[in-house]
Amino acid sequence: MHYSPYDPDVQHNPFPYYRWMRDEAPVYHNDEVGFWALTRFDDVISASMDANRFVSGMGMTIEGLDVAEGNDILINKDDPAHNWHRRLVSRVFTPMAVAGQADTIRQIARRMIERVRGEGRMDVIQDLALALPVEVICEMLGIPASKRGGIHQCSSRMLTMAADDGRPFVSDDARDAQLTLGMTMYEIVAERAAAPADDIISLLLASEVTDDGGDTWSLTTEQVTSRVTELVIAGHETTAKLIGNMVVALAWFPDERAKLVADPSLIPRAVEEGLRWDGPSHYQGRWVHEPVTLHDVTIPAESRVILVTGAASHDDREFEHPELFSVEREITRNVALGWGAHLCIGQALARLEARVVFEELLAVVPEWELADGAVRAGSGQVRGHEHLPIEFAV
Repeated sequence: MHYSPYDPDVQHNPFPYYRWMRDEAPVYHNDEVGFWALTRFDDVISASMDANRFVSGMGMTIEGLDVAEGNDILINKDDPAHNWHRRLVSRVFTPMAVAGQADTIRQIARRMIERVRGEGRMDVIQDLALALPVEVICEMLGIPASKRGGIHQCSSRMLTMAADDGRPFVSDDARDAQLTLGMTMYEIVAERAAAPADDIISLLLASEVTDDGGDTWSLTTEQVTSRVTELVIAGHETTAKLIGNMVVALAWFPDERAKLVADPSLIPRAVEEGLRWDGPSHYQGRWVHEPVTLHDVTIPAESRVILVTGAASHDDREFEHPELFSVEREITRNVALGWGAHLCIGQALARLEARVVFEELLAVVPEWELADGAVRAGSGQVRGHEHLPIEFAV
């Protein structure tokens, strides 16, 4: 078999490819696109923890938009810079800080569900899964309502893959979208620098952290702009696609959905299973500067390596019957949102938003069916939908 995240067949259903790679080519090489892939659970965990050999500074995507000139992204930093940048940002996304958003998230979810309740159907992504996290993250950051309209459009354009004869590249449209979104965020950050408010942007501008060497650091206006831009993108794309993928899972496995209706206390576990079963991010990129040998295969120095968390999450060496969606599954290690130093900063917020959404949705719409018109988002790395219509069962 031939694996590329840009192949339409892989986009539609990557899991047979993942199984083949785990069993037959656990260190897979695609010489056409130019990457190596690790797909077994233990290998992905080990590489995620080995930041000395599997570095992040060369970018996390195959096509390279995230390391374009002038792009400053936290997930692409290595220590020591990664450590102090992360410590500054993570202060506002601790589980305790995020828990304070629960009531706001619930009010937004109820309002959005009530808006379409009488219609007997909804586009899960556009009516709920996308609109909710955009509103939540923008409120947290302090982004004015007048500046929110084009955020997802720009984000979607940036994440949409472009390929020529199977080889990915960064399109002019993606670059334009990145510039547009970056300029919008810079204007907002500059306004906060001149007139601080009670929001995360102002907090990031004012915060300092002392590194292990005793030096004190703070973020420049440009660095805060980069942090805010990536938080805006990750803060809604991850949750929107997680919710959509879980809606699909619960339509395919109605008995599991019925368990959640009968016992909503299972919903947090269902969210973990949703992340595992079909998480929003299917690979994270790394780079090796020296040769690395695994399973008797040597990855040469100066090579792109992708850690295919979507494949690792279906490894039957770690999970029994991984193709099944079970809301009662006990998951002790979940790599869907990364692992190790680059564990997603917003993972507590994504889990909270998904939990509250399904608590509210299942209370009002205990049964649904998938309807015609689903459109999958065109990305090699982020897996989910742009449109996902469902019909409520009567």
